[in-house]
Amino acid sequence: MSNSRLSRDQRRRLFRQRVRRALDYADQSFRGKYREEMDALMGMSREEIDAITPEVTDLRVYDALVTVVKEASRVNLSQADLRARIEELGEVAVSIARRVPGLAGLLG
Repeated sequence: MSNSRLSRDQRRRLFRQRVRRALDYADQSFRGKYREEMDALMGMSREEIDAITPEVTDLRVYDALVTVVKEASRVNLSQADLRARIEELGEVAVSIARRVPGLAGLLG
């Protein structure tokens, strides 16, 4: 059933369910294996990211990197798999990740 066919109460209930799932998902990520790396990564300033290469695409790459590390933390992904996923994002992602001590050690 599409959202347009749902009543207002049903849409609200669906919205609340989705928000709860998203919050639970995020909480799992922040309690996972790479939580310290995520904290450091998310604490980076725009200036630090721009210092790597000042292109708008870097913010997209940064966001993708954060997403990869969050998911790796949530599912307790192995270091080798996390390294491979970061490398798949490209050189900008690797450069950003190398600024985070826990990820830098992982990338060698």
